[in-house]
Amino acid sequence: MTSDDPASHLLIGPVLRRVVGDRATIWVETSAPATVRVAVQGGGGGSAHTFSAYGHHYALVVVEDLTPGTSAAYEVLIDERPVWPDPRSPYPPSVIRTRATADASVRLIFGSCRETTQHATSRRLPPDALDAYARRLMRSPGDPALRPDLIVLLGDQVYADKASPTVKRFLRHHRPGDHDGPSNQVVSYEEYTKLYLESWRDPEIRWLLSTVPSVMIFDDHEIIDDWNTSVGWRRDQAAKPWWRERIIAGLSSYWVYQHLGNLGPDEIAADPVWAKIQASPADATDVLHDFGAAVDDEADNGDDPRRWQSRAYRWSYALDIARTRVVVLDNRCSRVLAAPQRAMLPAAEWEWFVDQAHGDYDHLVVGSSLPWLMPPGIHHLETWNEALAASGNGRRAALGETLRRAVDLEHWAAFRRSFEALTELFRHLATGTPGPGRVGSGPAYASPATISVLSGDVHHSYAARADLGPDAAATPVHQLTCSPIHNQVPAFMRPLMRLGWARGPAVAMRGLARAAGVPKAMVRWRKTAGPYFGNAVSTLEHDGRAARVTIEGTTKDGHLRTVAALDLT
Repeated sequence: MTSDDPASHLLIGPVLRRVVGDRATIWVETSAPATVRVAVQGGGGGSAHTFSAYGHHYALVVVEDLTPGTSAAYEVLIDERPVWPDPRSPYPPSVIRTRATADASVRLIFGSCRETTQHATSRRLPPDALDAYARRLMRSPGDPALRPDLIVLLGDQVYADKASPTVKRFLRHHRPGDHDGPSNQVVSYEEYTKLYLESWRDPEIRWLLSTVPSVMIFDDHEIIDDWNTSVGWRRDQAAKPWWRERIIAGLSSYWVYQHLGNLGPDEIAADPVWAKIQASPADATDVLHDFGAAVDDEADNGDDPRRWQSRAYRWSYALDIARTRVVVLDNRCSRVLAAPQRAMLPAAEWEWFVDQAHGDYDHLVVGSSLPWLMPPGIHHLETWNEALAASGNGRRAALGETLRRAVDLEHWAAFRRSFEALTELFRHLATGTPGPGRVGSGPAYASPATISVLSGDVHHSYAARADLGPDAAATPVHQLTCSPIHNQVPAFMRPLMRLGWARGPAVAMRGLARAAGVPKAMVRWRKTAGPYFGNAVSTLEHDGRAARVTIEGTTKDGHLRTVAALDLT
C-alpha cells in the first residue's frame, strides 16, 4: 500500500453486521491484501487477514470482549494504519452498542428496494428514506429512542438489471467490443462490485451501516427481474449467452457482500463456503465460482425427489434479540419450480424454518422479501394464474405463463401450497399447538405475543392483520410491508394497487380462482394501514409483550414524516 491517504485503503466499510452478547462482526473491503484490526474504546477488539476473490480483498473481523450494556466507539486499522474514522469526517463516531442483559425492548427498522442515491440514478426519484433515517440519527446519535438494534434489508439492495449512469459508463469503457451482455446491466463479478461500491459508499449510508447492525436477504433484482419465476423462465434465461456468467457472479457477490455478514460469530466457522475459503486463503475465486454454479444448477433438478427434499446451501437464517426471534427466508434461490412439488422452499429447509419458528420467545418476526398477504384482489389473481399455468391445456398454460411474467405474479399466493403451509404454521403457533412435523416432539411453548411478517418488493407500504380463527385470536398476526426505500411505482399502477384492496375486484378474482379449481383461502385478512406509495422506512418496536409499527415516508426536502403508526397487540 503506497497511497499517502490511509483512508483510501478502505474501499467499502466498515459494515457492522451482527452483535451477539460480547462479540460483533465487522465486514470490510480493502484495496489490497492486508491485516484488518478493529480496536474498541474501553476494551475489546479483533483482527483478521483479508481473503481475495476476483482481484478484490475482503475481511470479516470478529470483535470480542465487548462490555455488555455499553456503546463504545471503535476504529479500524489496516496493517496498523488507522483508516476509520476519517479525521476529516463531519459525522459522529461509529459505535458498537451491546445490550444489557435485562433490556427486553427491541427496535428493528426494515425496508426494501433501494436504487442508488439521487445524484447517481438517471430517474428523478423522491428522497432516499434510508439516507433520511441516517441524517436524523446523526443529529442525536446517543438517543436510545432513535437507535435501532438491527436494520433488516429485505431485497433489491442493488439493481443488477438497472444500472445507474455511473455504472453504465464503466460498462462502456471496460467491456471488450465483442461483449454480448446487455448494455445497461451488469454481468461479471467485477461489474457487480461497482454496484456495491456506488451504493454503500453513499456517505450517510456508509455511516449508518458502520454503526447499526444489519442483516440482508436478496430479492430478484440482485440477479434480474422475475428471477426464478418458473421452469420456463429458467429455460429461456439459460439460452442467453451471458446468463451463466451473470448468475454465478450474482450469487458469488451476494455471498461476499451480503450473506457472509448475516452469520453470527459462532455460525461463520460452520459455513461450508467459508471453510473452503479459509482452506485456500490465497485466492477464493475458484471456490466462489464453483459455489455459484452449483447453487444455481440445483434449481434445474426440479423433477428429482432429492431436490424437493433439500438444497446443498441454505440462504435462510435466524437470530434472537432479547425475547424477539427473527427468521429471514430465502424467497428466490431455493424455490422448487416443477409441479407438483412447486414451493417457496424445499422440504428440508421448510422443516428447518418450522423448528426455528418454535421456541421460547415473545415475538416472532419472519423476514420475507415477498409479502405473504397481498391485496386480496391480487392474491386471488395469483392463485388463479398458478392454476392456469399448471393446466394440462397447452394454450391455457402458455397464457398463464405469459401473464405470470408480464405482471410479476410470483408471491406466496402464486405458491399456494407454501402459502397454506405458512398460514397453518402461524395458526399452530398462535394456538400453542405443535406445528406439522412436530407433534409429540420437542418442548411445548406458550403462544407468542405477536407474529409479524416483514416484506418489501411491491413498491408500496401497508399493514394487514390476519384472521386465523377465534382460537388464534390471542396472538395478532400481521403482514408489514415497506417498499421502496428509494424507488417509485409508476403513477398509472397506483389505482390498480388500490383496487386490489377493494371488495368488488377481490370478490371477482376469488370467483375466477374458484372456477379454476382453487380452494377457498385458509385465512382472511384486512388492511389496517396504507397503501402508501412514497419512499419509506418502517420501525417495529417490541417492549415486553407489546408491539408497535411505524411507517415513515420522506418529504420533498428529505426529512421523515409518520404516515402510519399502529399498535400490534
